[in-house]
Parts: sequence; C-alpha cells; structure tokens
Amino acid sequence: MRKAGAFLLFLLLVTSILLYAQEEAPDEDPWYDDDFDIYSPDLYLPGDQAFIISLGTVFPAFFVDKFDPPVGGTGSLSYSYFFNAHFNVGGEVGGLFIPTLGRNTLFIIPLGIKAGYQFIFKRIEFPLNITLGMSWHRYLNLAYYGLYMKGGGGAYFRYNADWSFGFTSNLCWFPEWTDDNKDVYKDVHGIMVDFMLSVRYHF
Repeated sequence: MRKAGAFLLFLLLVTSILLYAQEEAPDEDPWYDDDFDIYSPDLYLPGDQAFIISLGTVFPAFFVDKFDPPVGGTGSLSYSYFFNAHFNVGGEVGGLFIPTLGRNTLFIIPLGIKAGYQFIFKRIEFPLNITLGMSWHRYLNLAYYGLYMKGGGGAYFRYNADWSFGFTSNLCWFPEWTDDNKDVYKDVHGIMVDFMLSVRYHF
C-alpha cells in the first residue's frame, strides 16, 4: 500500500501542476507557444513520429477466480509513426505493480504493437489506440508469460511543434490460462483500468 500511496501522491502533485493556470493580463504573453500554427493543414506529414512517456495508477476492475487487489502503479514508453494527422502505428513497453490484500505484489511487464486514430480540434488532440502483445507476470515464486490486450484513449494539449501534454486511460486484459490440474489451478482473467499523465515528443 505504501507504493500505491506514493504513486497516488505523485499523480496528484503532477496533476495540480499541469492544471494550474493563472489569469493573464491583456498585455502579457500567452503561457503556451503562440507562434506555433496549430491550424496548419500540415500539422502531421507522412513519416512524422512521436515518443510518449506515461506514468500513473492502475485500478483492478475485477479478477475472475483470483484475488481483488488494491490500487497499483503503472508506466509506459511508446512510439508512434504517423501516416497522416489521424492514422498511426507503433509499439509500447510498460510495467505495472499491484499490491495484494496479503501484502504481496503482482508485477506485470507488457510489450506490444499498437494502432491508433486521433481527432484534432485546434490545439487539442484526442488519440484512440488498441494494443496487442505479450506480457510477463510475476507473483511470489509464480511466473507466467502470455497474451495481453488493451484499448483506450486520451487528450493532449499541443504546446508547440515538439511537445504536447495530457492524460490517457485504458482498459487492459491480462489473461492467464493454465494446462495444469483444473481442480487446483484455474484460469485467471485480470481486467484493469489505468489512468496516466502523458508527455509526447514529436519529431
């Protein structure tokens, strides 16, 4: 619980900083890059790319035939290649931890490929993504390697040509299928929801 509490505190602090805004006097410069022409039709060109760093919390929605752990922490590093302003493909690697009711910790490291579509309204971008890949699970002395899938979206403010800041949220599915004795070991389907603050670097 200490780790989860630390992540929640960090998330609240960063959220407060991102959402904090002061009223500007008429003669003051805007706090964002006003020289960046967000209305240009060439906002994205074929071959444009982006790195996304995300950090936040993960909320277990429910676990079938397993445990119901508290809130944990998660983070990811992903890459996107844009075909135009809307369609993109890429990859992602992440990690998450969830403390259990028995004061143990479940660790998961997902690695996958993703495809996305985004809507753009002035300086605000709304990406939608779906990711499919493999994940490594570790709990006490138990280990598992298998499929995972997630889908979600977010919203970013395009600060300038290089940077945008926002948040993302995803519904994640981490199944564990076993071929062992079904009377002792049961299949597990972990359904989790994450909420992360994100930074995108465009190049």
